[in-house]
Amino acid sequence: MFDWISNNFIVILIVVYLTISFIIYLLQDYFLFHPEKLSPEFEFEYKNLNFDEHTLEIKPGVKLSVLRFRAEKPIGVVLYLKGNSRSIKGWGKFAIDFVRYNYDVIMVDYRGFGKSTGKFSQQGIKNDLQLVYEKIKERVDEKYIVVYGRSLGSGFATKLASVNNPRMLILDAPYYSLAKIAGKYLPFLPFSILLKYPIPTYKWIKYVKCPIHIIHGTKDRLIPMVSSIKLSNINPEKTRLYPITGGGHNNLHIFESYHETLGKILGEKNPEGFDRERSSINFKKPKKKQFFKRF
Repeated sequence: MFDWISNNFIVILIVVYLTISFIIYLLQDYFLFHPEKLSPEFEFEYKNLNFDEHTLEIKPGVKLSVLRFRAEKPIGVVLYLKGNSRSIKGWGKFAIDFVRYNYDVIMVDYRGFGKSTGKFSQQGIKNDLQLVYEKIKERVDEKYIVVYGRSLGSGFATKLASVNNPRMLILDAPYYSLAKIAGKYLPFLPFSILLKYPIPTYKWIKYVKCPIHIIHGTKDRLIPMVSSIKLSNINPEKTRLYPITGGGHNNLHIFESYHETLGKILGEKNPEGFDRERSSINFKKPKKKQFFKRF
C-alpha cells in the first residue's frame, strides 16, 4: 500500500513539474517583455533635444523604428540599446546624458516594440542590430562608435561589440545570462532548456576587444551586482567596474555618481563639475513594477 502511494505521488510530482515547465515555456514572452505599441502616426516629442525619426526595413513584415538625437558638434555616436519595457518613446529622454557630451544618439525599438514590426526572437534581434550598426558605419568610423546596453540591451550590446570594433562598450546593470536571472527566481526549473532567449552575455564578453565599462547599482535587487562582478572577471584586462552606491535597477539616473561616472567614461572635460540641469537626474522616478516589468 505504501509503495503504491509513493509511486503515485512521484508520478503526480512529475506531471506537475512538466505542466509548470510547459506553461513557463509558452508564457515566457509575457513575463520577459512588456512592449509599448505605438501607431504609425504617433509623433515623438522631446524638449531640448533635436532628433530625426527613421524607419529601417529589414525584410517584408519587419521594420525598425529608429530615432537619431543630434548633438551640435558631434564627436561620436552612441548606439543605445534599451531595456525590456515600453518603447523609445519613454527611453528617448535619456539621450540627453550623451548629447551633453557631444555624442549623437541612436535608439532602436526592438521588433514588436513601439512602431517596430515583426516577431521578437534572439537571432532576429541580433541580426537587426548588426544591420543598424553597419548603417552607422557607413557614416561614422568605428573608432567613434560607443555601444551602450541597458539591462536587457546589455546582452545584445555585448554581442555587437564581440563581432565588431567599436570605441568602447558600456554596460548598465548587465546580467551574466538571462537564463541565470530567471533561474534565480525559479531555481527548480531547467531554464537552460526552457528559455527561448538565454542571451549568454558571459559567452560573448570574452571576445570583446574594445574597453568595457560596467556600471551597476549596489542595491539592484532584480539583477544583483554580483552579475557584473562575474562579468568583469571574464575579460579583466579590458574591463572596469563602476559600482553606484545605493543604486537600484531602475534609478541609476537619479544618482549624481552615475552621471559623474558616465562623464569620466566619455571623456568629460568640464572643470566646473557636473551640471544637473543638462542631465536626466531630475527625471521622475519610475513607479515600482512587478518582476520582469522593467528589465
